Amino acid sequence: MTHTLIADLKWRGLLADCTDLDALSMRLEQGPITLYCGFDPSGDSLHVGNLVGQLTLRRFQRAGHHPIALAGGATGMIGDPSGKSAERNLLTREQLANNVSCIKLQLARLLDFDTASNPARLVDNADWTAPLSYLDFLREVGKYFSLSAMLAKESVKSRMEGESGISYTEFSYQLLQAYDFYHLRLAHQCELQIGGSDQWGNITAGTDFTRRKCGATVWGWTFPLITKADGSKFGKTESGAVWLDARRTSPYRFYQFFVNTEDAKVIEYLKKFTFLERAQIDALAAQQMSNPGAREAQRALASEVTAIVHGDAALQSALKASRILFGAEIGDTDVDTFRDVVDELQSVDVESEALTSQGSALTELLVRAGLCPSKGQARKDIDGGGIYVNNLRIDSADRALTHADVLFERYVLLRKGKKSYAVLRLPAGLRTRPA
Repeated sequence: MTHTLIADLKWRGLLADCTDLDALSMRLEQGPITLYCGFDPSGDSLHVGNLVGQLTLRRFQRAGHHPIALAGGATGMIGDPSGKSAERNLLTREQLANNVSCIKLQLARLLDFDTASNPARLVDNADWTAPLSYLDFLREVGKYFSLSAMLAKESVKSRMEGESGISYTEFSYQLLQAYDFYHLRLAHQCELQIGGSDQWGNITAGTDFTRRKCGATVWGWTFPLITKADGSKFGKTESGAVWLDARRTSPYRFYQFFVNTEDAKVIEYLKKFTFLERAQIDALAAQQMSNPGAREAQRALASEVTAIVHGDAALQSALKASRILFGAEIGDTDVDTFRDVVDELQSVDVESEALTSQGSALTELLVRAGLCPSKGQARKDIDGGGIYVNNLRIDSADRALTHADVLFERYVLLRKGKKSYAVLRLPAGLRTRPA
């Protein structure tokens, strides 16, 4: 079982480094192990880049091991210098408490806390760090770290060589994370810490400290940081980060982020972000190679990850919204999902008087929306069956738009042909029929 797990993690590209892979493999063969991964509460939501850690914990859990998700209520007070070029602003205790509570909810969705055999645990390092006095911390932790070893860490070296340098506060971060590993080893018999490759210095600080402090053997495992095909940071879009909180990134936009994955990356992402088996991913890889235009691999990726993070109901809503842009009836689409679709399209603001109770000429509004160059061409397009209002085909060039055509009190969706869309956007609060 353990051999299968490690082979699967390697195949998925989830091993960047390990403190002693052979010894860890031998330990795993002896029985279940407890492992942990920490999550930084610098904001009130995790983002898609954090998914790899959560899903790797889940993979270990599915193999019978005991996962611990750690929300950094204490380390979040300091800020991890790893991968940062400058010191970030310190959060207030109130901000941090809110962030930790939000992140705990997101972690709880990805792991199984109810299984009888190996339920996941959720911990906050503020619970055991806050009671320590500064003098106690120096005596019990600080004396085990040599200054030369701390300065040799890449996260410290890169900052010291930069213009802004590194503060004593951030310099001390690795001691706090090391103490977490030591505490979890004593309290929960935790023997493995996992994290992104940028965490290697912090993780090895913890393995060394735990060994020296209590004589226990523990291991560190890192997975590669995810990038786009051009090497840029994964999880960023023109509108910002892609968050796990549906209030910050809707399930529809979340789905669209993954469905727009580059061909060069989609199979890698299927391996790292889904629980699909090797045979299923190999089949999608074959389809991708033979017919990349069909984008079957991207749709499978987007569906799997959206269901994992947001649930099946949210996935179905996102799929329904996506189908609107392929001509599907709007039906019972909710207003928030419809707004997400609208935001993807060109829109034209019109005054409420433009759609009187008697109606305004559709041909004129098609020109105004930029779908037709002239009213004459608009009539020809309607007569040819190529014009749609709210995805319903229009069969008369004399058709007028009225308030009855307005969806969610302010939108009219116009389409020419299969893919040319525009939205008429009225002032908010217009009293009309719902979709």
